[in-house]
Amino acid sequence: MADKMKPPAYAGAVKNVTVSTLLDMKRKGVKIAMLTAYDFPTARLAEEAGVDVILVGDSVGMTKLGYESTLPVTIDEMLHHTKAVKRGMSRALLVADMPYLSYEIDLKEAVRNAGRLLKEGGAHAVKVEGGMEVAATIKEFLKINVPVFGHLGLTPQAVNRLGGYKVQGRSPEAAEKILTEARILEGAGVCAVVLECVPADLAKEITKRLQVPTIGIGAGPHCDGQVLVSDDMLGLSEAGPTKFVKRYADLRAQSLKAIGDYCREVRDGSFPGPEHSFTSQK
Repeated sequence: MADKMKPPAYAGAVKNVTVSTLLDMKRKGVKIAMLTAYDFPTARLAEEAGVDVILVGDSVGMTKLGYESTLPVTIDEMLHHTKAVKRGMSRALLVADMPYLSYEIDLKEAVRNAGRLLKEGGAHAVKVEGGMEVAATIKEFLKINVPVFGHLGLTPQAVNRLGGYKVQGRSPEAAEKILTEARILEGAGVCAVVLECVPADLAKEITKRLQVPTIGIGAGPHCDGQVLVSDDMLGLSEAGPTKFVKRYADLRAQSLKAIGDYCREVRDGSFPGPEHSFTSQK
């Protein structure tokens, strides 16, 4: 039964997913499955289920650390979670987000932070948000052999400038800007581009124009791959899902019931029972 449940292998039968694997998948039309993870057990589950790319997103700030946005997340917090995820995986490609203010101000510090995520955290690549303004930084990362994922559209680190979490690229001018920035990122040397909350037709056009893979989140079905926040798709988030999230489980409701049942049984004395207790006899 276990073998029957195993996900189909990627056509190239690759043991370890690399940035070259993703390019090959785009060329062959094989969709890329990417998912966030922030800890050891989630990474183990993602690998066993067949995820190609695991992202340690700065969304850890909201999903695990209780922040209101991604902005307070530090490089040390990202390192902590990246290390934990790395210990739970061996096959997938591991990408770590560069958090806010870890790469925008000082180029030498940016390079050092990116290098730390690979050297100390075990990541295979980093992800940065933005277009033309990060092109020079991406080129510096590549000089020390740090592969880079780009991120365009709704960029959460720019949420205050964007005026909230809104769909980007709806006007012809805004769409052209995102398309231009995608080509700039490719020219700078990124190995993939995440497109967040952009119209599906725009994502389709970008995907057609770029040689590197596109990974969509709220960008429609035409991207070369998809990414979701694991807590959202597993139903662990308190808030209801946004339009682009499909909930594949409702683990929050199941967890609430399980913990409630535990509290009730402790209070009424039915747990622990004889089957959960030891006797003096061996």
